[in-house]
Amino acid sequence: MTKVLLVGVGLIGGSVALSMKKQQDIVIAGYDIHTSNLEMAKSKGIIDEMVLDVQIEAERADLIILGTPVEQTIQFMEKLAEWDLKDQAIITDVGSTKWSIMKAAERLNESGKTFIGGHPMAGSHESGAVHARADLFRGARYVLTPSAETTVAQLEMLTKWLSDTEANFITMDAKEHDQVTGVISHLPHMIAASLVRQVEEHANKNNLVRQMAAGGFRDITRIASSSPVMWRDISRQNRETLLDLLEDWMKEMQQVKQLLEKSDQQELYTYFSDAKTFRDSICI
Repeated sequence: MTKVLLVGVGLIGGSVALSMKKQQDIVIAGYDIHTSNLEMAKSKGIIDEMVLDVQIEAERADLIILGTPVEQTIQFMEKLAEWDLKDQAIITDVGSTKWSIMKAAERLNESGKTFIGGHPMAGSHESGAVHARADLFRGARYVLTPSAETTVAQLEMLTKWLSDTEANFITMDAKEHDQVTGVISHLPHMIAASLVRQVEEHANKNNLVRQMAAGGFRDITRIASSSPVMWRDISRQNRETLLDLLEDWMKEMQQVKQLLEKSDQQELYTYFSDAKTFRDSICI
């Protein structure tokens, strides 16, 4: 019987746990600072047991999944480095940034423990265990960031445990991961949040703004409804990448402003046409 400890029972960790429940020989214990979240997770079948003493449960576990926001994950990793875990235990996370996580993992590795970073590349603007789904990651990319000390056998074991997510696994360097996700995930979220704030200023002056918001506004701003705690941490942990990308974004917006000022039909058409061609070439 494989003993799994899920620390932080939210949307992502809860969905990973639900997918793992398809395997008959797995028992999942959950720990969360919010008792109501644990009770919800147990009633929904995400976890089998609610944990009161997390250290005792961690020291019994074969697999520890850290489903907390990035900065809380780093703090918890410091505790794990001091605890007497099973020799073959594997620790992983589901965080959206990897460089700071893998730096924190160095202390775990030095103490003889095994940490393999993880990032399932799917989610929702909704949060919490109540929205967890066993099929959330079906067909999605699931990035794993092993350390230099990770063995092939350990990577294969983690992939086997996570196989019922039905995700497509890919290994990647932590720094490259943060650069790529900065472009395709973190920057778009910053843009969505800033757009919503700009629209709010207009809505405060004219209530018709709220009344007439429809499909286009909904689609481009959906992710602005995501967890502020999670995105606060992501922004801090991938700060340098985001600052560079925002510089590029401001240059792009300056180009758009110049196109509008010039008001050339062909140039405006080409701008939107090029964007459509590239967007249509991405299979999502």
